[in-house]
Amino acid sequence: MSIERRVPLDRERVADTALRLLDEVGLDGLTLRAIARELDVKAPALYWHFKDKQALLDEMATEMFRRMTARTALGPDDTWQERLRKSNRGLREALRGYRDGAKVFSGSRFTELVHAEQMEDTLRLFTAAGFTLAQAVRATSTSYLYTLGFVTEEQGVQPRPGERREGYDLDERARSMREFPLAAQAGAEIFADYDRHFEEGLEIVVAGIAAQYGVR
Repeated sequence: MSIERRVPLDRERVADTALRLLDEVGLDGLTLRAIARELDVKAPALYWHFKDKQALLDEMATEMFRRMTARTALGPDDTWQERLRKSNRGLREALRGYRDGAKVFSGSRFTELVHAEQMEDTLRLFTAAGFTLAQAVRATSTSYLYTLGFVTEEQGVQPRPGERREGYDLDERARSMREFPLAAQAGAEIFADYDRHFEEGLEIVVAGIAAQYGVR
């Protein structure tokens, strides 16, 4: 008689399962009970690894960051502008890889120092370019918050690339706002062509940092 050997339950396996399940059920439907069912274990088994849902979200965000850094090529010869563009494009791609990815990431706390090496390298690059440490922190934080907010709004309309939530039909919106012609036309600039709009907004952020701190 052959005996089926179970894969050991650990934090990494739980987080990986949670990220896969997130695409199916979204953040609201992601419960420890649902994850336990997916893993074919009892829910209390998960509490050995995570005291609550937020602790699990922290681990999920950490894993998302690990995967992002593995796919984002940052170079030692980057200018500070190139570093901002690369890191924020990589962040957006990572967040869009999961339904409600931006919501999971927002406000979560990394469970390991996975971000420290990249953060140290980026701050060193900025200060070498002429920023003070405080300015470097403000510049990188502002661009990060721009990307996080952008993707949060983007996923509110398109939970996953190629999907579109009901209620965001641009023609319908224009008809309902016909008494406000400029606001009606603005719909195409708000709820469509996210790739172009993200890039334009990122360039505004980069230009604004250069103008604010006088670093070229």
